Amino acid sequence: MLIRRTSLAAAVAVATFGLLAAGPAFADYAKPPEHLLKVLKAPPPPAPNIDPSGQRLLLTTAQTYPSITRVAQPYLKLAGVRLEPKNRSRHDTPGGYGIPACVADFTLVEIASGKSTKVNLPQGCAGAAQWSADGSRFAFQNAVDTSVQLWVGDAATGQVKQVPNVQLNPIFGYTVQWLGGSQSLLVKLVPANQGPAPSNGGTPTGPDAQESLGSSGESSTYEARDTLTSVHDEKLFAYYGASQLAVVDAAAGSVRPVGQPALYNDVNAAPDGVHVLTETLKAPFSHAVTYQRFANDVAVLDLGNGRNTVLASLPLADRVPVHGVPEGPRGYDWRSTDPATLVYAEALDKGDWKVSVPHRDRVLMLKAPFTGKPVEIARTAQRFEGFAWSADPAVSFQFENDENRHWMQARIVDVDQPKKEGRLLWDMSSDELYGNPGNLVFKRLPSGAPVVRQEGNTVFLRGQGASPQGDRPFLDALNLGTLKSERLFRSAADAYEQVIGFSATPGHLVTWHQSVMDPPNAFVRLLGERIDNAKAGEAQFESRPTALTKLVDPTPEVRQIQKRLVTYKRADGVDLSFTLYTPPGYKEGQRVPAILYAYPADFANAAQAGQVSGSQQTFTRLQPYRLMLLAGYAIIDNASFPIVGDPKNAYDTYLEQLEADAKAAVDKAVELGVVDRNRIGVTGHSHGGLMTANLIAHTTLFKAGVATSGSYNKTFTPFGFQNERRSVWQAQDVYLKASPFFYADKIKLPLLLVHGEDDANPGTEPFQSRKLYQAIRGNGGTTRLVMLPNEPHWYTALESNEQLVYEMLNWFDTYVKNAK
Repeated sequence: MLIRRTSLAAAVAVATFGLLAAGPAFADYAKPPEHLLKVLKAPPPPAPNIDPSGQRLLLTTAQTYPSITRVAQPYLKLAGVRLEPKNRSRHDTPGGYGIPACVADFTLVEIASGKSTKVNLPQGCAGAAQWSADGSRFAFQNAVDTSVQLWVGDAATGQVKQVPNVQLNPIFGYTVQWLGGSQSLLVKLVPANQGPAPSNGGTPTGPDAQESLGSSGESSTYEARDTLTSVHDEKLFAYYGASQLAVVDAAAGSVRPVGQPALYNDVNAAPDGVHVLTETLKAPFSHAVTYQRFANDVAVLDLGNGRNTVLASLPLADRVPVHGVPEGPRGYDWRSTDPATLVYAEALDKGDWKVSVPHRDRVLMLKAPFTGKPVEIARTAQRFEGFAWSADPAVSFQFENDENRHWMQARIVDVDQPKKEGRLLWDMSSDELYGNPGNLVFKRLPSGAPVVRQEGNTVFLRGQGASPQGDRPFLDALNLGTLKSERLFRSAADAYEQVIGFSATPGHLVTWHQSVMDPPNAFVRLLGERIDNAKAGEAQFESRPTALTKLVDPTPEVRQIQKRLVTYKRADGVDLSFTLYTPPGYKEGQRVPAILYAYPADFANAAQAGQVSGSQQTFTRLQPYRLMLLAGYAIIDNASFPIVGDPKNAYDTYLEQLEADAKAAVDKAVELGVVDRNRIGVTGHSHGGLMTANLIAHTTLFKAGVATSGSYNKTFTPFGFQNERRSVWQAQDVYLKASPFFYADKIKLPLLLVHGEDDANPGTEPFQSRKLYQAIRGNGGTTRLVMLPNEPHWYTALESNEQLVYEMLNWFDTYVKNAK
């Protein structure tokens, strides 16, 4: 009888949800073959970080994948923040896309001598380090079972010590920062004597009630499970969000609380180390949006006398236009060259890009003691994006951006003479790669404030150096008098080498070098004699390298994989490209099964859409889908999938362009003689998952697809998606056409759907995959749904990634490699 009841329950489950149709409803985690597993678990290369003085390099190696035990730790979802109440650590990254990675290793390297010192990290989960302004110390957070600790390291010895009696509160970020130099730190603490967390006894105290009283206005779509849903949630948010600001003496370890506990979000110390800009969240809290849009007070706190001067009381911003900005003061920041001067912007177009006005923003400046009237220092035709400050108070770089045209401008201005017209430095498409001049290089003042690095009349630009042959990173010197650039360094064509900083020794650069065969390593380069016959775009000076580190290859078997840049054209003439990877042991002329991976990108015009990005000279590491190379597949990687057109209506032809992009890539891969046209699969993540489902629904180019964490019914993001700014009520056909859910009856090719159970990314809620699976199954399609427990938008746990690789391999082997 018991067996019969179990069978009946299973039959009901099959009939209702289709759980058993796609495999076991409950199963242990699966693993791929050992040779794939070994590469998956290989440690990543370290990330280099030069101290502000240019004397030392800190190499930070992150943990590859935490265990599911770590990822499955209980946590609260409070207005866009996920936190573990046991120790008050963040359960997600600030972007909400995964569990913060623990540091596995810190290594200090002296640039002058090459001497390396390994830092003995404490037990727990260490975070990234922050250098002091003079490079003598570094600080980092460390999460343990019951708290988040503060640790300070000595750069000369590598010795680290915990600051006693400090329990950090990292819920909103801005948790630890150096204060006015290198002697003290400003931190957010868990308030003392706070008492136990609010409890409702495990029983709901009332319904979740929201109302709208007829006011109109757009609002972004948020993942409902992470917004507040009850009065009890509000109490928890207020309890766990409260912080006490304090000043910590880095040498003595003493702690001095300042001001009263509050829900401090943004906290930003002025160059003088005395004044602190604060953004304090306040009730009533919204149940419709996340904390970034809550009402808040902007104020300046004096660390000396505890006086708090409120600058603005900003209301709930739950009606911000898509791709717009809130009305009222925004973007407060300190002027780096003054002790305590604030600069901020206000929209003149109600924050709405659809409004036509002569100027979108005005920029204002307010000096200490912050009781006077702010001075208007600029009006920008497009959206103000901020200043880059030079150490020379008369030279600042002002940036603005035109969202409607994907266009940016930069000017050199003197903010103390606002009536004096600035000099136009750049006026170009923000999508431009080949002509991109690079980004300004910064340094730290003794106060810790960042300024543009300047030597005489020269500033420096560092860029990716995109070209039709791939990226070749560069360092340029820009003359502020002539506004002409001179190339100091450019990566060799057979490597990928970036300038990561300046050594303390004059004339020396520190670079991060890698190639297809060589793992990333640090080099020191001496800029020598001028090259009189140097070609345009090449370095103008001899540059001699010396190896600083000797990191080894953790996966030598991967070096057997070959890759090459392939360029081609779409049917309408748009230039496209992909990187073609061939499996180990591949012989030219052999046709093998292949997998195409892409992520569609939006462009305002075709000229930028066709520009090559990325490099084929980087050290090859295998992400989960690339592990298919070790199973005999070729990978058509990062294929260009541009959606080109006026940003106001580009998605009118989204599906047609998607199909044209795919056809061009497949035809080219087959033309090369590498790929078997009858054995090609397609995969993509997030917006690439939507692409995958659409290609399976609307084309016959592929035998099967694997879509991960996608959004398949765009009507559930009714106020815009990607670069589509119109609402579903303004462009209903566009939303329906872009949604494979409405074409589930046409999805007859096999489609594997994978999703994290705790995805909080707006638009890609877990139900998106569940509903598409049900729709395909109900229409007789071949599909499988794998929901990964406890996983957010990007999969974090080792077990989850092992399962993903296992699922991909089985799916593609069954329906692509061995397809009938």
